[in-house]
Amino acid sequence: MGRAYQNRKVSMAKTSDAKAKVYSKYGRELYVCAKAGGVDPDGNLALRGLIERAKKSQVPAHVIEKALDKAKGGGGEDFAPARYEGFGPGGCMVIVDCLTDNPNRTFNDVRQCFTKTKAKIGIQGAVSHSFDHSAILAFKHDDEDAVLDALLTADVDVADVESEEGKITVFTPPADYFKAKQALADLLGEVDFEVDEIQFLPKGTTAISGDDLILFEKFLDMLDELDDVQNVYHDAEY
Repeated sequence: MGRAYQNRKVSMAKTSDAKAKVYSKYGRELYVCAKAGGVDPDGNLALRGLIERAKKSQVPAHVIEKALDKAKGGGGEDFAPARYEGFGPGGCMVIVDCLTDNPNRTFNDVRQCFTKTKAKIGIQGAVSHSFDHSAILAFKHDDEDAVLDALLTADVDVADVESEEGKITVFTPPADYFKAKQALADLLGEVDFEVDEIQFLPKGTTAISGDDLILFEKFLDMLDELDDVQNVYHDAEY
């Protein structure tokens, strides 16, 4: 699982190059999360985790504060999550997660990204069965047994624990994300997570090359240009 995660992170790195895009996407997600569960991070664990991830991504404090202030107002946009699945260039499997205030517009925009790169958008569930939806926590530590014992004692459903070069990576179901973080905090005190995310991880990979690779990079670039797109997951390997 770990190698697949690293492959996806490398292959998607270029979609996070533009800081303005990153700030915008975090701002929208923070707004939605705060509006749904409240603006107090102590009472909204999802918001607290999101703020921590935003800071890790070097999102400025004023961007975070603006999103929370906007949510306090109670008005503003009414964003809803939307997920699209399909097959990208070379037959690779793709999941596109969005936040949208206009589902028809977003669907048409995402569909254009597929059709203009000889890809095919599918129905819900078309490829998600080939991915694991997983919370990922990575941090510096060297006692894998102690970490695993703490997680199991806290009744965390551990999917996998990897230890490599002084770093431990924990994979759990998203439902156990906060429970896992609390168990690690109880064991280690304040933890500086190098990775703190909930992602779709491919169970396998699809090798692409040549013209398919060129189209795939165009496909990712087109999706990255869409404001409504929050995350793109795939199983392409190249």
